[in-house]
Amino acid sequence: MYTIKVANDPRTCNRIVIYRPSKNIISQNELISLWEQKCGQNFRKDFVTEEEIVKQSETLPHPENIPVSILHSVFVRGDLMAFEIGEEDLEASELYPDYNYTSIHQLLDIFLVNPPAPASAAFQ
Repeated sequence: MYTIKVANDPRTCNRIVIYRPSKNIISQNELISLWEQKCGQNFRKDFVTEEEIVKQSETLPHPENIPVSILHSVFVRGDLMAFEIGEEDLEASELYPDYNYTSIHQLLDIFLVNPPAPASAAFQ
């Protein structure tokens, strides 16, 4: 819905619009913990240190090192979220404060209606 609003809003013409509602900014660990609380299950977690991830990205042959480097960038360094919104940039939830976006809590409640079986994700 934000995309439609932004596309039709003259205030956004030639501007950078960022979709980053503050209530939806949580870490992967927070998301997993929240899902465990909502569904009543505990998942096995294998923690890998940053040093191990960096070592793998440096020692695995190309292209096998690419997924490891992406995981490091996104989940360890936080490169997708670790930036400030510039003075000229717009944030969608601030631009349209009356629009009620779906929060992470609400989305997980929707998933609880027909929860998927726990599975692990892996690059292939």
